Amino acid sequence: MNKEKRTAIYRTLRERMPAPTTELEYVNAFELLIAVILSAQATDVGVNKATAKLYPVANTPASILALGIDGLKPYIRTIGLYNSKAENIIKTCRILIERHGGEVPRTRSELEALPGVGRKTANVILNTAFGEPTIAVDTHIFRVANRTGLAKGKTPFEVEKRLVRLTPDEFKKDAHHWLILHGRYVCKARKPLCGECPIRECCEFTKKELP
Repeated sequence: MNKEKRTAIYRTLRERMPAPTTELEYVNAFELLIAVILSAQATDVGVNKATAKLYPVANTPASILALGIDGLKPYIRTIGLYNSKAENIIKTCRILIERHGGEVPRTRSELEALPGVGRKTANVILNTAFGEPTIAVDTHIFRVANRTGLAKGKTPFEVEKRLVRLTPDEFKKDAHHWLILHGRYVCKARKPLCGECPIRECCEFTKKELP
């Protein structure tokens, strides 16, 4: 895919979504961090239902740490892998208090040192909470980037590197949100809605199903 097509794709997505953001509900960087940890192999809707009950009770590292693992689990029991996520969240809260003054760190290395936080989660925090031009690659973005030809790669890291390198600077801050929402609602895994797709003219997918 050439630069002109990539630019046209991002311009079209920007026209449709001028101010894209995550569908996770949060009010500060810490709430977003916990929500993203919970979102692994879970839906944003499911996470939002859980945090809507948790955050009024505990939404700081100290208050969640005070709940303890057993106190936290009932709030997140509806989310997949809740046992391991509860352990990671408690460990993360302890580290935030002991090493970062209760604040969410703003560097990739410090974020990735937190239990339950990998490269994708760190990228989401850096981008969404702190406005960094990072591009987190989840299953939706991996699929969209490969299917459209926007940035092909065999692994999420390969796709991320190509997206960061090939995405024009003016689009980098919002690219993550545009692509994930496009993948979630239009360029779906099993049956992409090619007939409704606003970027189909630039998309290089060879098996488009058009009406």
